[in-house]
Amino acid sequence: MNKVIKIEGMSCEHCVGAVKKALTSVDGVSSVEVSLEGNCADVGAAETVTDAMLRAAVEDAGYDVVGISD
Repeated sequence: MNKVIKIEGMSCEHCVGAVKKALTSVDGVSSVEVSLEGNCADVGAAETVTDAMLRAAVEDAGYDVVGISD
């Protein structure tokens, strides 16, 4: 499955790296592309990965999730 996570609080490439690292650490996530310009992350993951798991990973890294869509 693919998810698009809208994220607030990213301001530089360090932020992009932190979000990417946080999301790739979630069990079942297979790919992550983070866009600073789009304030979002495109995530490829197994069906077992929930929106709550993705939200927690981003928020634990210090950023705000404003929405998750398919």
